[in-house]
Amino acid sequence: MCRHLAYAGPPASLRSLLVDPPHSLYRQAWAPRRQRHGTVNADGFGIGWYAAGDPVPARYRQGGPMWADLSLPDLARVTRSGTVLAAVRSATPGTAAGAEAAAPFGCGPWLFSHNGVAPGWREWADPALVPSLEALVDSALLWALALRRLRAGAAMDAALAGTIADAEAASPAGRYNLLLTDGRSIAATACGDTLWYRRSPGAVTVASEPDDDGPGWTEVPDRHLLTAAPGHVRVRPLAGRSRAPSPGPPPGRAPGAGSDVSTEGIFTS
Repeated sequence: MCRHLAYAGPPASLRSLLVDPPHSLYRQAWAPRRQRHGTVNADGFGIGWYAAGDPVPARYRQGGPMWADLSLPDLARVTRSGTVLAAVRSATPGTAAGAEAAAPFGCGPWLFSHNGVAPGWREWADPALVPSLEALVDSALLWALALRRLRAGAAMDAALAGTIADAEAASPAGRYNLLLTDGRSIAATACGDTLWYRRSPGAVTVASEPDDDGPGWTEVPDRHLLTAAPGHVRVRPLAGRSRAPSPGPPPGRAPGAGSDVSTEGIFTS
């Protein structure tokens, strides 16, 4: 129900991260290869990035398909950043449309995206949170739940894990692949859909699916939580109910290869 990507490393152009790869996020808007739910992601897109010396990210969001935005090629060509979070949207039926409904959602130093669905979210949403939502969509509610934890001092991984615990208690059939950055590091969950990462010298990319067929991509097992920064990745299980394992072995190196990758409990379900 969406595809998303986060990058942290040396400054790179948005074009090199989001458009140029052969199976880039741009291409995933109409031809995703590993998406389990939905076939296209044409209901909006968004890009968030950080400028040097400014902890508050910029966002560029539109309510239409990524490929139809005539301003994006120039923007992507000239904009460079060391931390980027971007997403293309396949809208959950019955949710709001428009740029404000497209990830990334943001507040202060944080950017957030959700790939999945939270069934019945209007029925179990805290009425006190609904007026603060950027849009009437399940992803905005999940962001509000995570943000409440972040503002209370929770670490990013704990905020995501707690948000999923709350959401699954109310809507256990949901899919909760969450992606979060503060401009320095990345936290993400594989919970109902695909998640991959790849390290390169001084950089890390976390994405719904690989953007090329090159080596080095590693799939995160379902119901696992990833934390990453340039040069380091840690993957560990999420607490709570288990799901069926993701089908098929991942290409590239096996999970845990590389001395700077922690795989604490990676095969625990």
